[in-house]
Amino acid sequence: MKLLIRHETRYQFRQPVTLMAHRLMMTPRSGHDLTLLTSSLCCTPTATFHWSQDVSGNVIATANFDRPTDNLQIVGQAEVEQCAPAWPVLLIDPAAHSYPFSYAAADLRDLGALSSADAIAPRVCQWADAFVAGVPTDTLSLLKDLNAGVLGAVAYRVRDEEGTQSPEQTLEIASGSCRDIAALFIAAARHLGFGARAVSGYLFDPDPISPDGGSTHAWAEIFLPGAGWIAFDPTHRRMVAANLIAVAVGESNQRIMPVTGGYLGTPDDALSMDVVVHVTQ
Repeated sequence: MKLLIRHETRYQFRQPVTLMAHRLMMTPRSGHDLTLLTSSLCCTPTATFHWSQDVSGNVIATANFDRPTDNLQIVGQAEVEQCAPAWPVLLIDPAAHSYPFSYAAADLRDLGALSSADAIAPRVCQWADAFVAGVPTDTLSLLKDLNAGVLGAVAYRVRDEEGTQSPEQTLEIASGSCRDIAALFIAAARHLGFGARAVSGYLFDPDPISPDGGSTHAWAEIFLPGAGWIAFDPTHRRMVAANLIAVAVGESNQRIMPVTGGYLGTPDDALSMDVVVHVTQ
């Protein structure tokens, strides 16, 4: 299916401020199940863009501004062809069918920090261990149980504050945004020995309550030999990439925020920020 995406971010300031360079990650990632047909990015006031890719292959536009302003508008638009099946056949390597398994040495080197369990809080480790009913067990069933089980411990809530809660904090307060829920799932998966990465992008809702038909979203991907990167969306207890449009992948949500930047002025100069996203057929 073809999808149209419009992502607008607006900032209002109390007085003209000098905008610093802004790092924008708003271009969908092409892959075997998603093709980027067209894309555009514009800013008001006018910006000069420098285009690059980061170590994960994400497309980055660095916007530079040449005059003070009391407002900033960033609009990204794209048309994509999304063909991810709702019920894919996952050809997992037989050696990885049963958990626990070991990644090949070459895969483990490439995964690097994406498979590191360092600094994961003991409470998160204990919570993750509870999903392992016995050893050995079926790998995909374990991941499905973990994906479905996050909402058993955490309630979804809209959270307008910037940043991501720590997985331990999300368990402690038993609530979080989609990016908080995804971060908890990723930490638990890494503790269990899986390669996992954060994904930011858009969710298309074919039966929307509001006319927007979509929103910015955060989820996770797990690397399984043979099948590759598999999408897990613990916020909706869903697996695979149907109705998901990935923009960026990385070690953590902090590395893949759609808009990052600053200004020269005082904290009181910032009056408001609004984000409006439309994802439609």
